[in-house]
Amino acid sequence: MTSPTITAAASGTWTLGDLTVNRIGFGAMRLPQTGPALVPGAAPRDRDQAIGVLRRTVELGVNHIDTAAFYFSPLRSANELINRALAPYPDDLVIATKVGQPRDPSGAWLPHAGPGQLRGLVEENLRQLGRDHLDLVNLRIVGPDSVAERFGVLAGLREAGLIRHLGLSNVQPHQLAEAQGIAPVVCVQNMYGLGVRPDQDDFVRHCGGQGVAFVPFYSIAADGRQGGAGGAEHPEVLAVARVHGVAPAQVRIAWTLQRGPHLLAIPGTGDPDHLAANVAAGALRLSADELALLDALHHR
Repeated sequence: MTSPTITAAASGTWTLGDLTVNRIGFGAMRLPQTGPALVPGAAPRDRDQAIGVLRRTVELGVNHIDTAAFYFSPLRSANELINRALAPYPDDLVIATKVGQPRDPSGAWLPHAGPGQLRGLVEENLRQLGRDHLDLVNLRIVGPDSVAERFGVLAGLREAGLIRHLGLSNVQPHQLAEAQGIAPVVCVQNMYGLGVRPDQDDFVRHCGGQGVAFVPFYSIAADGRQGGAGGAEHPEVLAVARVHGVAPAQVRIAWTLQRGPHLLAIPGTGDPDHLAANVAAGALRLSADELALLDALHHR
């Protein structure tokens, strides 16, 4: 007798404004290419495989997909793959995108967008996704400078009906406070995970106290970042994985989710088996002793 399929519903839910999502989502960064993401000349992923992964994602109950117009490789765009695979979109599907730093057609990064460029970047996402509004747009920031002018542009597009909810990516606490003085912020998307940016712990807790979702990226890849996970795994993670009969990546996802009810995981993959394992991690519950062991590793 086969075991029942674990769906994203096992991870619980969180509300982004008025949109309810399962806490296990899907990050589309790895879809357009094989190998490292966000590098010029990356090898395009097989189109049918990418579309199949997206459709299976929704079948497994994932209703929060994170994407961006700058997620592309030669011949492949994450947004256009999402459009091809999932349109007409399910009513409960929340597609989050981000704007802030575009790439040129070769894949090279361009300077960060100024206020006058943001509407065009939002419209590019609308066109690629085939939508008349975006569920959630994160403003991606680099550095400690004021976000007021740029976030104000997005707030205006929200008032105009092009954007439903707003978030921030790669930001610091003072920038969240500044943005909240302009318009509601439903999520913060920063690099964070087991052993990754422990200096973010206080900010994670602060977001929870504010009712703001914290959406970590690279929570599995860790220092591998867009290149993906690699190298030897820590003995502590391997020990916990053996006890539960799961992969180390699933332990990392479970640890992330147990940092607070406002944590939303968005692991990404182009592999159907990895997808199923990532979603199943939402049902994994770590014991107090296991969490203590992993927390010690986190702060090492």
